[in-house]
Amino acid sequence: MTTRRVLLHALGIAATAALVGVAAVNASGSTAGADPRTKLTIMAPAAPGGGWDLASRESQQVLRSTSVVNNVQVVNVPGAGGTIGLGQFVQLDADPTNLMMTGTVMEGAITANGSEATLADTTPIARLAEDYIVFIVPADSPFQTLDDFVRAWRENPHGQAIGGGGIGGTDHLLTGLTAKAAGIDPGEINYVSYAGGGEVLTALLSNTVAVGVSGYNDFSDQIEAGRLRALAVSSEEAVPGIDIPTFIEQGVDVNLPNWRGLVAPPGLTDADRDELVAIVEQMAATPEWAEVLERNRWRDALLTGADFADFIAQDQARVDAIIEELGL
Repeated sequence: MTTRRVLLHALGIAATAALVGVAAVNASGSTAGADPRTKLTIMAPAAPGGGWDLASRESQQVLRSTSVVNNVQVVNVPGAGGTIGLGQFVQLDADPTNLMMTGTVMEGAITANGSEATLADTTPIARLAEDYIVFIVPADSPFQTLDDFVRAWRENPHGQAIGGGGIGGTDHLLTGLTAKAAGIDPGEINYVSYAGGGEVLTALLSNTVAVGVSGYNDFSDQIEAGRLRALAVSSEEAVPGIDIPTFIEQGVDVNLPNWRGLVAPPGLTDADRDELVAIVEQMAATPEWAEVLERNRWRDALLTGADFADFIAQDQARVDAIIEELGL
């Protein structure tokens, strides 16, 4: 068994154990009459400290502080780009007191990992926001600009190690798209996958990789402290509050948003789904949520119900096409 398979197996065991706790609560009584206004459990299908965890805990705080929901807890089920959590989540009863955070990363992991469970097996509730990915280097790196790095990358594609998140995730997709736009064969790149932004940062500062790729929030403190320099951000246009040039502004025609959203288990009644949509819409309308968006430099991207379901189907097809095109 390969090291990667061993790791996924171990994570699967840990994830199962974590989710058993949630399932046990659900099994203690019938889901009939379960009230999401009284209690909600949000699964963050990643380790603490990552993007999904941050979005889950920010949602938890706003739901609690504004009394939209009385009691909200977050459960972390990490592994395989969120697909371990997804596989467990779709096995839950049709209980409207359970939600899972998801997004672009999971779409890529579903395809890259050959996940049997997909987002089509869930009940879409709401897309919340979009954030963006950055290419980053240590402050003492010889690469002052994106163009500096791309020139060196063209000369020796495999010699420039790039560290980012899971295979098939947004970091990997952005790296492949950038390589292609720069005239580099994506199959030649040296992409090193890490569990999260913290590990990418460690690899970057230890010079294990030349460039790090992750969400802006994973690196923002280090950028402000002057330990890191951002080369480019993956937004289509400049993001207010983020003083980093886009790829497009620097002549590389690439943009890739990273959306965050909430889904519920399969099989919910229309009434339960509509109540969950109403809860999220109420949360998203609060000043507290507006502060969350501003603080994290997220773009408001609220989309709910059937419109969100249509978006997921279209976006999954888009991500699948990118993965196939790039041979990732």
